[in-house]
Amino acid sequence: MKKIYGTASEALDGLLFDGMTIAAGGFGLCGIPELLIAAIRDAGTKDLSIASNNAGVDGFGLGVLLESRQVKKMMSSYVGENAEFMRQYLSGELELEFNPQGTLAERMRAGGAGIAGFYTRTGVGTQIAEGKEHKEFNGETFVLETGIFADLSIVKAWKADTTGNAIFRKTARNFNPPAAKCGRVCVLEVEEIVDPGTLDPDAIHLPGIYVNRLIQGDHEKRIEQRTTRAA
Repeated sequence: MKKIYGTASEALDGLLFDGMTIAAGGFGLCGIPELLIAAIRDAGTKDLSIASNNAGVDGFGLGVLLESRQVKKMMSSYVGENAEFMRQYLSGELELEFNPQGTLAERMRAGGAGIAGFYTRTGVGTQIAEGKEHKEFNGETFVLETGIFADLSIVKAWKADTTGNAIFRKTARNFNPPAAKCGRVCVLEVEEIVDPGTLDPDAIHLPGIYVNRLIQGDHEKRIEQRTTRAA
């Protein structure tokens, strides 16, 4: 079965449709699938619901889909670096499903494991828990959170072999593996594709069984917050 595609647009061919749900990997600006995001922008797919730790920044990452008005809803845990996101949300143009960071990661992991929902203490007594089912276990109150089952997962890895076995580098490992697993189809972009057997099996973070298509490309290394001091 063919897994390697020449470009991001080729890898997404036949997968995109209006109103779909997308799980996007990345943590801040680390490990974001920027090539696939750009291809979705160019395709013009709209009314998207996107589950991602954050919404990128203005003009980069998922921020480009916000600027093009292709996103209807964000399921995120951190949105503080994107002025356009804030403007759209405050003006009622964008729906936000805010999630505690660990809850979002677990919702993705649950979806990938076929788990419909789980109970957690996180968010009990806050706006996060409003309208959700509550239940007591051992005298403690828990809130029900549902797994995320996306139509498409878009993720970025540092290295992968031709079968899709992938390694994520450092912080990029936080959300990319669970995001990859909760989609019905997973498209992976990587910095380097190697031959099978090249990667140490014990170092694999995402088995190739989860990856349907992959591409290799150049990526921009951005710094989200730059702090300097006088020499």
